[in-house]
Amino acid sequence: MAARRREGENLPDDRDARARYRRILRFAARALAVTWWFELFLPRIGLGWIGVRGRSARMQRIARRFHGLAIDLGGLMIKVGQFMSSRLDVLPPEITKELEGLQDEVPAVPFPEIRAEAEGQLGVPLDRAFVDVESVPVAAASLGQAHRARLSEEDAALTGLDAVILKVQRPGIQRIVDTDLAALRRVGRWLSHVRIVSDRVDAPQLVEEFAETSLEEIDYLQEAANGERFAADFAGDPRVGVPAVVWERTSRRALTLEDVTAIKITDHDALRAAGIDPAEVAKVFASVMFDQVFTHGFFHADPHPGNIFVTPLTGTDAAGADAPSWRLTFIDFGMMGEVPPGLRNGLRRLMIAVAARDGVALVQSIRDVGVLLPSADTTELERAMTQLFARFGGMGFAELREVDPREFRAFAIEFQDVVRALPFQLPENFLLIVRAMSLTSGVCSALDPTFNLWDAVEPYASRLVREEGRNAVGDVLRRAVSSITTASRLPGRVDELITRVEDRRISFPDPALERRVARLEQLGRRTLSGLLFAALLVGGATLRPDDPVLGGVLMTGSLLPLAHALLAGVFGRRG
Repeated sequence: MAARRREGENLPDDRDARARYRRILRFAARALAVTWWFELFLPRIGLGWIGVRGRSARMQRIARRFHGLAIDLGGLMIKVGQFMSSRLDVLPPEITKELEGLQDEVPAVPFPEIRAEAEGQLGVPLDRAFVDVESVPVAAASLGQAHRARLSEEDAALTGLDAVILKVQRPGIQRIVDTDLAALRRVGRWLSHVRIVSDRVDAPQLVEEFAETSLEEIDYLQEAANGERFAADFAGDPRVGVPAVVWERTSRRALTLEDVTAIKITDHDALRAAGIDPAEVAKVFASVMFDQVFTHGFFHADPHPGNIFVTPLTGTDAAGADAPSWRLTFIDFGMMGEVPPGLRNGLRRLMIAVAARDGVALVQSIRDVGVLLPSADTTELERAMTQLFARFGGMGFAELREVDPREFRAFAIEFQDVVRALPFQLPENFLLIVRAMSLTSGVCSALDPTFNLWDAVEPYASRLVREEGRNAVGDVLRRAVSSITTASRLPGRVDELITRVEDRRISFPDPALERRVARLEQLGRRTLSGLLFAALLVGGATLRPDDPVLGGVLMTGSLLPLAHALLAGVFGRRG
């Protein structure tokens, strides 16, 4: 009993919660039992072929049952399905594909319940806070729903806004979240004792990652702060818009935002009617998403079509004749991702390796970002990547689209066992990046069927290669300056040494040694000249593309220390 209370310590003590908790555990226990029977027991008695033969259909049945469970229970179960659909490192494709289409297919909460929840959160009757609140929701999800509203005259004068969106969490959602997390934590502990799972993934840690993301998503104060941080990142960027937060009408479970509803990003007909080219929208959207990941390190991790609008700009909204006539407006900042400096550097190296067609460097960068465990033997994977680049690396993306798909398939079949055998797990931050990029690719493909995500990646990779080159040159220059500083001290030290020798404070038993010391000063000056020549030449070559005048002056000036180094050596030998 004590163990049972400990496992469900966060579980509310009521009948509905216990029933929900048991239902989740029953599903998980059944799925684990089926998996154990077919994947572990039958192979041990020589009947593994039975499990292999029906594996695909069996996985699909499990996924379909979970889909039904999630729709019926709502709450975090739908989020679990969406979260797990992107864990390609944990689940087989039969399950991830089935869960890809899982959406918040839940009925709306009756408006009187939403009204009561909102008034309790805001501390005032809705009639005082708003002139009007529409009873039919704009959107209903498993965790909350949104209604159009108009601010009171006082709040409208204070904020400069009129039309707003009021997001309110479902009544009792915290109890549901606590129940679901308690059940998931117990399932995670079960999985930690199954070797076939524990060898590939830390299930309890995976549950905690999901719990952290989910708890942040139901904290509307956190979502509001995320939105303002996102807006600050793109301040002054005409491509991006973000709804303003009405903080006076916002709490942890009720959020009031500027109503920025416009053209849904994948609505081709509406875009064309507004004179906007969907293909151009795809390019800008991909560019903005890359800026979030690689420039700002803070990105929207759920950029599905319902969370991005295309807003036409007219009149005073347009910044000028050369400004774009539309912008992308992002909403729903509950699920955001951060790219820590270490991970960002690893991703930069990964993209550079791809641009350089370097299979060995690519595998090393995958290891650096934490995808591969340190113990992984990557020899075969490096060979696979080297062959991949050797066959397809010299082709542009347009050429790759012309390659027979059967050739790609044959390559994948050849090396699929190598990849499956590697011990890897996607870090949480990396998972959100993969999710964001996957959704970005889907939206862009819906906008433009000919769109290829790597066409948009390639310019970024090329830019990173150039920046990496500048950083390398900077390291050389810094080392050169350090060496010059050391070398610049050498003549003075040699002078001091010679003075001490002349004053007979130091004596040399070997006359040849005295002559060698006398040459040290000349050698030090030549070394200083050589280092100065290298620093000026490299610095000039680096600056010349951006500043031809200064770059040319530095390169020309490098000839003087070069001449000194060479001529001093000639005259020194003659002497």
